[in-house]
Amino acid sequence: MILYVRFRPAPALGTGGVEAALPSLLGLAEDISPLVQALPPDAALIDVRGAERYFGQDAVQLASLLRVRALAHCGVDCAIGAGPGPMLARMAAREAAPGTTLVVTDDETAGFLAGKPVAALDGVGTATARTLCAYGLDSVGKVAGAPLAVLQRIVGARAGRELWERASGIDRTTVVPNAAARSVAAERAFSRDELDPVRHRRALLSIAEELGLRMRGEGQVCRALSLTVRYADRSTTTRARTLREPTAHSAALTDAAYRIHESLGLQRARVRSLTLRAEDLTPVERAARQLTFDPADERARRIEAVADRARARFGPRAVVPGSLAA
Repeated sequence: MILYVRFRPAPALGTGGVEAALPSLLGLAEDISPLVQALPPDAALIDVRGAERYFGQDAVQLASLLRVRALAHCGVDCAIGAGPGPMLARMAAREAAPGTTLVVTDDETAGFLAGKPVAALDGVGTATARTLCAYGLDSVGKVAGAPLAVLQRIVGARAGRELWERASGIDRTTVVPNAAARSVAAERAFSRDELDPVRHRRALLSIAEELGLRMRGEGQVCRALSLTVRYADRSTTTRARTLREPTAHSAALTDAAYRIHESLGLQRARVRSLTLRAEDLTPVERAARQLTFDPADERARRIEAVADRARARFGPRAVVPGSLAA
C-alpha cells in the first residue's frame, strides 16, 4: 500500500508553518518506512508495503501511528489516502477528512474511479478534459471503457495509452525518496485577507522574481511550477503546471504563475497567502533551451543578466520591476 499524507496545519501554524515543519514530519514518516517522497509544501507519499510486513500492521494502523506522532511532535493533523499506487492514494486523500484515512483496495479501484470526472485523473488538464468531454468521455469510467485506439486518436498515441491505463487504475509511478531538495519556494502573506486580483498578481510577480534570482544565482532551472493559495478559512488549493522548457527566467516564471492563478477562477475569494514553488530543479548546464530568434526575448534576458549583477553588488532591491517599486 501507498499512503498519501496531507498535513493539515493547526490554527496557529498556517501553511507556512506546515512547510517549516515538513522536515520534522518527514523524519517521523521515515521512522515508519524509508521510502518517503516529500511533496512540498504540505504533503508526502509513503510506500508502506515493507513496513506492513516489518511491523505486522496494515496501512490503516500505520497511518494512525503517523497521525498520532505528527500531532504529538508537531501539532499537525493529517488527512491520509491509501491505495495500491500513488495516483489512487492521492485521489483518496482528496476525499479524506482531516483526522481520517480513506483506503482504496485493488478490488475497489474500478468502483472508486468509475464516477469521477475525467479531470480528476493525474495528467488530465483543462484542455484535455474539455476535448474528452466533447466526445462524451466525461467520466473516468467512460474513458476506461473506451477502446484504446479511440483514445489514441483523440489525444495522441502515448498520451492515449497513459490516459487509458490511469482510468483503468494502472499506475506505473513509484515513490521517489528524498525529492524535497529538488525544489525551492517563496511565500507572500497579505496583511489582511485580500480580494483584489491585482494585488494577487503583484504578489506573484514579486515571488517569481525572487525564485528566478535564487535559481540563477545557484545555476539551476526548474521544470515545473506549483501555486498554493491559502484562504481566510485556512483551507488551501494547490495547482501545478509543467513548463514548456526548463527555465529560471523571471518573465517565464511570472507568466506561468499568472496562468495558474487565472485557472483557479478565484474571483472574490479571500486570499491570506500565496506560495509559489519551483519544482524538479536541474543544473542549468544540463537543460536544453529552445531558440526563439525573438530579439525582444534575447534583450529581456540580457537586461536580466545585467540586473542580476547589480543586485549582487548593491543588494536585492537595487533593481525591481516598475510595478513593485511603489
